[in-house]
Amino acid sequence: MSGRDLFCPPRRLRRGAALTLVFASVLVAGAATGALPGPDTAPPAEAAGSPVTVSRHQEVARAAAQAMADGTSPMEAAERAVSRSGNRWDAVYSQGEYKEFEQALDGRYTGVGLWARRERDGRIEVTRVSGGSPAAVAGIRGGDRLRTVDGEKVDGRPVTEVVSLLRGDADDAPAGTSVTLGLERGTRAWSLTLRRARLSTDSVTVHRLADGATVVKVAAFTRGVGDTVRTAVRNAPADAGIILDLRGNSGGLVTEAVTAASAFLDGGLVATYDVDGRQRALHADPGGDTARPLVTLVDGGTMSAAELLTGALQDRGRAVVVGSRTFGKGSVQMPSRLPGGSVAELTVGHYRTPSGHAVDGRGITPDLDAGRDPLGRAERVLGGLGDPS
Repeated sequence: MSGRDLFCPPRRLRRGAALTLVFASVLVAGAATGALPGPDTAPPAEAAGSPVTVSRHQEVARAAAQAMADGTSPMEAAERAVSRSGNRWDAVYSQGEYKEFEQALDGRYTGVGLWARRERDGRIEVTRVSGGSPAAVAGIRGGDRLRTVDGEKVDGRPVTEVVSLLRGDADDAPAGTSVTLGLERGTRAWSLTLRRARLSTDSVTVHRLADGATVVKVAAFTRGVGDTVRTAVRNAPADAGIILDLRGNSGGLVTEAVTAASAFLDGGLVATYDVDGRQRALHADPGGDTARPLVTLVDGGTMSAAELLTGALQDRGRAVVVGSRTFGKGSVQMPSRLPGGSVAELTVGHYRTPSGHAVDGRGITPDLDAGRDPLGRAERVLGGLGDPS
């Protein structure tokens, strides 16, 4: 495994936009399963023989270098070269955007503190507001409808584009810059202007249910989350099961997901992935709790690293998966620094669950449907799994 954790920052949807798929703490959206070395690292030696990936990285780098020589924008030239691939996860980021992404991996971001989702009718609904955030101070609450961002209508837009509008450009919209939101609550419609702030994520929350079961909610796999999950499992009552809630988990560092898997597995395979056709494997550490009843709760917002963890626990018979089909993001990207300082992320392969299930474009089908009360359903299923002793 290379020095960089498997992860991919989200794709820029348009010039001037900031990271458009970010952690759920900013707005529920997708993150990608990522790449091998960091952006300052050359393609791995095992990729050197691949005419496909190496030539694509070289093509984008050449386009950027030529633009610099011609006195034009190397980043725009790289974006044009990347767009020709037609791959939705291939992308180019400015230095500022990539810096924001790296900070997000540490659980920090610039934003207003909204969680939201797109409803079937295309409406954007706020599902949660982070405590103490600008959105919370302004009185925005779950269930409110987001209609506009800086005057642009958001109905019908992908959540990713809404994220882009909320965050602004990573270089031009730092903490303290303003963003104006149009909102609805029932028959009331109003607008307000918020100032973006530097916020931190609470990636893992733990609480106890009335029957003694422990719910471990993982919002994203930022740095340190894997060990936090392992600690939560060790501290949970020995006579009760665990619900691992991965709903809305947009992904993160896959090595953190593997560490989290190690809380429930006694070593063994977590996933395989290929880099330019050459297969690699990810394994759990030995010594995990393999006896405690476990239910994993997922939905359509469960993505990437969260899907990798879900697939490992399901395939190895360690957890009953409850919920709805997951997003289906299972590709691997490799970052590389381009002339001019921007970073290109290009797809080099895909990962599979221990049984060989391809996640990309398919997602993971739960063992049981969640119904209208997902957490209640998970609790009932957990109660039927028996005493861990």
